Amino acid sequence: MPRPRVHDLDRLLDTAERLVAQAGTEGVTVRTLAAAANVPNGTIYHAFDSIGALLGRVWLRMASDFLVLQTALIDQALDGRENDPDAAVDAVVAAADAPAVFAERRPAAAKMMLTVNKDRLLGPHLPTELADTLITLDKQLVAQLVRLTRLMWDRRDEAAVEVLTTCVVDLPTALFKRAVSAPSTEGVSPISTDSRERLAAAVRAVLTIPPPPRIHRPKPTTKD
Repeated sequence: MPRPRVHDLDRLLDTAERLVAQAGTEGVTVRTLAAAANVPNGTIYHAFDSIGALLGRVWLRMASDFLVLQTALIDQALDGRENDPDAAVDAVVAAADAPAVFAERRPAAAKMMLTVNKDRLLGPHLPTELADTLITLDKQLVAQLVRLTRLMWDRRDEAAVEVLTTCVVDLPTALFKRAVSAPSTEGVSPISTDSRERLAAAVRAVLTIPPPPRIHRPKPTTKD
């Protein structure tokens, strides 16, 4: 059996993404996906080897696309003003708002990102190559946070990254998760302007208080 064409693989990933958003981690099996995509079970196994590998690809595609979008929004907010403190705040606000922009373009992917437990979705049996790629992507997401801490406070320590994590991960999840989880005739509810404005105000408020001072631990001494 020849491997499915690229656009057919994308259609399978789109369908799996929608099923995960609608029904959670238990919503995607070979049988349910094959029925929803109108393909034989063998097509799925031939393309992805296992349902775990398919779900890993779904998550990887979503997270990669989100990172690209978030980076573009940060760059747009900065507009070349890397040394401007106000621009740095605008960049953090833009990064925090990225899930709302993502939800406008990819509603099912945004709902999956905000509501599905990554570890539960992926499970422990991912192919090694895919697991390594996901680890690399996680490092890129952390690097994005570090980039923002350096813009804000010229720091990259754990305390500074934790503050940015509150702004860019915790607050958007808290404010947007309910919106995307609400019942909707289209499957995913839009995130309201009101929620986005509240998020921006909350992020700006958090950023008025700088991170705790760095902890300078003395280097261990060696005995002769």
